[in-house]
Amino acid sequence: MTGINNRLVTFDLFLFPRTILAERAIPLADVEEPKDAAPRKKSGKPLIIGLVLALLLGGGGFYATWSGLILGPADAGHDPAEADALPDIAFVPVDPLVITLGTGETVRHLRFTSQIEVAAPHAAEVQLLLPRIMDVLNGYMRAVDVQQLEDPAALVRIRAHLLRRIQLVTGEGRVRDLLVTEFVLN
Repeated sequence: MTGINNRLVTFDLFLFPRTILAERAIPLADVEEPKDAAPRKKSGKPLIIGLVLALLLGGGGFYATWSGLILGPADAGHDPAEADALPDIAFVPVDPLVITLGTGETVRHLRFTSQIEVAAPHAAEVQLLLPRIMDVLNGYMRAVDVQQLEDPAALVRIRAHLLRRIQLVTGEGRVRDLLVTEFVLN
């Protein structure tokens, strides 16, 4: 029978906590406080200890990461002598082009400057073919419509077309890339 009473008391505490506890509580008037007791001050010691510990742990974590204790040294496994050598390349500058676009009242000008990235042994050959390259660039750029040039993705498309035309003029394997250094539409 006591097991059932304990369950009922627990159930009553769950449903009516204030009522049950209020009946069993000691009135505050009966509790005596010492009259000469000074008001208790809150101690700032735990706050200071917490801040000091946080700073120490943060500083220790930074040092451990920075010095390589946690993630290992930044240059681990990389020997400067074993670094890959840069590819043997050269850049052939292309003379700036100023191309008149449109007709009548809507005449606009395109200023185009670029450099051709070539394998270093082929730089002299590409330099000799520069007049043909300028002709191809000029012919293609005059054929492009002004609306196509105003498109934000136009430069990528035009660059790919020009690179392919330059590779056809110079021969396969000589030209690696076309670097557009200036593309201004006025």
